[in-house]
Amino acid sequence: MKVTIDIDPDLYRALKVEAARSDRSVRDIVDEALAAWLEALETEEDRASAEAALAEYRRDGGEAAESFFGSLAAETKATYGPGEA
Repeated sequence: MKVTIDIDPDLYRALKVEAARSDRSVRDIVDEALAAWLEALETEEDRASAEAALAEYRRDGGEAAESFFGSLAAETKATYGPGEA
């Protein structure tokens, strides 16, 4: 898709120099930069979501997975017996 954007002349000049230096097109560099920027935004959003989930877990008195599954195993053993190996 073609897009027209206004870029600072000094920035564009530096972009063209980097493109020539690395034997790449300006388009490839801009595509890569935009993809990296979007990925960084998504990573930050995921990190913020994980922090919010962890805060909720701590606020609600969450239990460590090891402790939870240990309790579940003990409960199952008490209800159904030791089982067979």
